[in-house]
Amino acid sequence: MSDPDFAWLDAGTAYFEARLDGADLDGDSALPGWTRRHVVAHVAANARALGRLAHWARTGEESPMYTSAQARDDEIEELAKLAPAEILALAGRTASELRSALRELPTPAWAAPVRTAQGRTVPASEIVWMRCREMWVHAVDLGTGGGFEDFPAALLDALLTDVTGLWARRGQERGLVLAPVDRHGVWRVDGPAQASPAQVSAVRGTAAELAAWVTGRGPAPHPDAPAIGRWL
Repeated sequence: MSDPDFAWLDAGTAYFEARLDGADLDGDSALPGWTRRHVVAHVAANARALGRLAHWARTGEESPMYTSAQARDDEIEELAKLAPAEILALAGRTASELRSALRELPTPAWAAPVRTAQGRTVPASEIVWMRCREMWVHAVDLGTGGGFEDFPAALLDALLTDVTGLWARRGQERGLVLAPVDRHGVWRVDGPAQASPAQVSAVRGTAAELAAWVTGRGPAPHPDAPAIGRWL
C-alpha cells in the first residue's frame, strides 16, 4: 500500500484555521449546546485520539481512540475551559503532532488494522480521511462563515461516498438515492452508480447541499425528501 495523499487534510486544516481568525470562541457554534470553544476542543482531542491510532499502526500496541464515550466527552468539556489563546495553541500543536506522526508512519504500517471510535476496524490509511473530514466539516460547525460550497468537488464526492457507505453497512436508508444536479452520477446507499432513467425517489440538490444534509449540517434539499438518520 502506498502512502496516503495529505493534500485534502492540509487544505482542511488551513480552512479550519481561517474560519477561526478573529472568531469569538465564547459564541455559539452551529452544533446544539456547543460554543466554538467546544468545537476547537473537540478538534484538538480528535488529533490526540487519531495520534493513538497512528501509534497502534506503528507499534502494533493496541491504543484505542478513547477509553469510553464518557471519557471523550469529559476531555472536550475540560479543554473547552482553557483560555482562548491556550485552546487555540493546543489545537495548532495537536494538529502538527498528528501530522508529523502520520508522515513518519512507514509504508507497511498504513495497512495495519486499527479501530475507529464507532468500533469499525479499518486500515491505518483511513486515519488521514478521518482527520480530513473532521477539519472540513467542523470548520463549517464553527459558524463563522463558509460552507460546504467551499469544499473541493472531489472531496464532496468522497464525503457522499463515505456517508452512503456507512449507512449501507448499518442497514440505514435503504433505497435512498442522492442525485446531485452538478454531477453526472448518483449515490445510492451502497455507493455511487451511474444515473438511470428508471430512478425513482431520488433526492436532488447540488453536491454541497446534499453533503450538508446527509451530515446533519443543512436542511433537506426539497420538502418531500425523506427523514434520514445520523451519519456518525
